[in-house]
Formats: sequence, C-alpha cells, structure tokens
Amino acid sequence: MPLPKIFQNALSIPAIGSPMFLVSFPPLVTAQCKAGVVGTFPHVNARTSEQFDTWLSLIETELASERTQKPFSAIAPHGVNLIVHRSNPRFDPDLELVIKHRVPFVITCLGHPGKVVEAVHGYGGVVFCDITSAEHARKSIDSGADGLICVGAGAGGHASTQSAFSLVREIREFWDGCLVLGGGINDGFQIRAAESLGADLVYMGTRFIATQESNAQQEFKQMLIDCDVSDLIYTDRLSGIHANFLKPSLDKWGVDVYQLPPKKADMSSLTDTNAKLWKDLWSAGQGIATIHDAPCVSDLVARISNEYEIACKMGPSHAIKQPALGHANS
Repeated sequence: MPLPKIFQNALSIPAIGSPMFLVSFPPLVTAQCKAGVVGTFPHVNARTSEQFDTWLSLIETELASERTQKPFSAIAPHGVNLIVHRSNPRFDPDLELVIKHRVPFVITCLGHPGKVVEAVHGYGGVVFCDITSAEHARKSIDSGADGLICVGAGAGGHASTQSAFSLVREIREFWDGCLVLGGGINDGFQIRAAESLGADLVYMGTRFIATQESNAQQEFKQMLIDCDVSDLIYTDRLSGIHANFLKPSLDKWGVDVYQLPPKKADMSSLTDTNAKLWKDLWSAGQGIATIHDAPCVSDLVARISNEYEIACKMGPSHAIKQPALGHANS
C-alpha cells in the first residue's frame, strides 16, 4: 500500500525502530533517523514533561542540521510513542508538547487513540496504533488511525500470541491501509518476507537494543548476544500483561515468576530483591536468536540494507542459504 508522505523517499530500509522503555533515548533515535530508519521513543523515557520538551527540541535541531548538510540522503522522520491509558498522568501535558513541536509521527498504545488522532491530524501529522489482534485493529481503524502496527508473536515487550502469518493476513482481509509488522525481525531477509505477507514496513526493537547508541546497560546488550530463544519467558506476572522477558535477568535478582501471584506481582513484596521492572528485569523478543554483536546503528542498517537488496533479487531458497552478513560465521 502507498506509504504516508512523510515516509516516502526518506527511508533506506522499510523499517521503524520501535519505541523501547529505558532504551530509546535521543542518541538512538537520531542515529536511526540519520541512517534512514524511523526513530521513535516513548514519551515517558523523559522523566518529566520539561525534559520531554527538551528532547523534542534536541532531536528536531539535530535532524534539521543533518538534512541541511546531506540534502540527498535518506533521513527518516522521528516519532513519539504516547501511552493513552487513562492512568497515565502525563498524557495530556505531553500531548500538548507533541502538538507544540508538530511531531511528524505518533504511535499510540494501551488505550483509545481518538483524541491523539484528532490532535495530530490537526497539524498534518501521522498516527499509527499498536495492535495485537484483529479486534483491536478494527477499533484503531474506526478511530481514524493512519496505520496499524501488528505486534505479532515473538516480539519483545507486550506481544501477541498470534503468528505474524495469521495476524497480517487476517487484517489484510479488511484493511488496505499502511500496515507494519513486528516480532523477531532482525535482518533484510525477514523484512522482505514481511513485505510478501502484506506488510508495508517492519517494526524492529530488540535488534536495536544491541547497538552502540542504545541506552541499554552493557550487561543487557551482552545478554542479548549470549542468549537464545530458550532464555525467554512469556508471562503476565510482572507487568500484568503478557510480555517476553530474559530469564537470566530474572535469575540474577532471584525472581521466579512461577512463585508470583497471577496477573501482576507487587515487586516490593518480593523478598531479597530490589529489582525494578524493565530497568533490572529485561525484556527481549525472539530476535535474540540471530543477534551476535552490538554495532553502531549506521553499520547495522547498512548491513540490513545489503541483505534486503539480496533478498529482493533472489528467491526464498537463496535467502535461506545466504549467511547473515556481519555475523561471526560470515
């Protein structure tokens, strides 16, 4: 499907860097945008609305300078993830800042996006909604959203249990607008496969945690390199919503999810641990299966772009045989 105008001729690969709590800070966002990937961050990564305001100004200034210096380069727009749930006390003031800065791209999650759609459309911005089911997709479409982000099984954070093959094809039966697919996508071959399913863009999160510019702790990055899919636990006993977590990070703090009460644990009630959710207990998606290094963003995107070009020229059997460029066995 046709991409929204803000993405046309601005991307080096058809990808959005997903907004990751405590990971996506301005250095990662700007590095992604400069490399031709849509860089986004959750508004609550900024500790206050004042800091959020400052971050938006910083990102705008840096990207404007980059576009002036490199007028013929693919420099992607930036975006903000707004948590629209009524329990979020910063929703209203931070939405006002989104309007003030005319943020070109906004992602909504955990609530009805109607108010955001109206506000962002008011200045010509674009709104996509995170969804994990067809039912959720229909509600987002009814709200006037410009695009849907299908967070399929195997994604980091709060992910669906529905296979990408099933979810994308189901939604394509009733939605012909822009569709993004996330869940275990790390390389150019997977991006091409997502396009074959019917996605216009992909959502990449875990792969960008293991980069030089991400705000993740070095131990977190190394854990992504060292672990595989067997080290993931899918549980609702930490955040109240099912999400994928790295078991070694739970083991470090002596957290056994099977000993926690259903739905949501009161972390303060856990004995012998001061662990904080997301800060110390880390989330990752099934993309860890093929993460073997932590390069800078520009090098990673160049690698993915090369893989994508190969995948576009060759059939599926060739893509399977093609080694992942830049990996230890290449």
